Amino acid sequence: MATAVAVPVVVVLLVLIRVLGPGSGEDASGPVAEVSGATPSQRDDGPVEVETPEITPEADAACPALMSQLPLEVVGETSRRVDSDSPYAYAWGDPAQVLICGVPQIDLQPDAFIVQISGLPWFVDTSDPAVNVWTTTDRSVAVQISVPASTDSALVTALGPIIAGAIPAR
Repeated sequence: MATAVAVPVVVVLLVLIRVLGPGSGEDASGPVAEVSGATPSQRDDGPVEVETPEITPEADAACPALMSQLPLEVVGETSRRVDSDSPYAYAWGDPAQVLICGVPQIDLQPDAFIVQISGLPWFVDTSDPAVNVWTTTDRSVAVQISVPASTDSALVTALGPIIAGAIPAR
């Protein structure tokens, strides 16, 4: 992520040096601008420990496309570092809202309540009073988003189109 931010900054600096360098009225031996400071990236709240399932060949084939499209900030929440055995986990905010790509498909009962958000069907597990777990039901690889029970579905709603575009339907 830092490389994605650093490369454009370096390109801009090189263009400015070229434009404002010798021939622009500035002596080539003049002062050099000092560039320092951190680039915006993940929160510094410490890593979020995330338990993930074993990585399957299907997850290895599908999840990188999704992970590469996830935003650093979504619905006002910035990303967090994740401590996980899988590269297919991502988190935002405090308390953390966690996405895991490549979870096992849910064995849905015929009477299961499915919620459609922007055309993407989700099964919502509300059995834990502290956390709601949203799991896609029609993707080739299931994606799960865990959010605090006190939180609405804004993150799920915002990420739905990204998931639908990155992970094909089955």
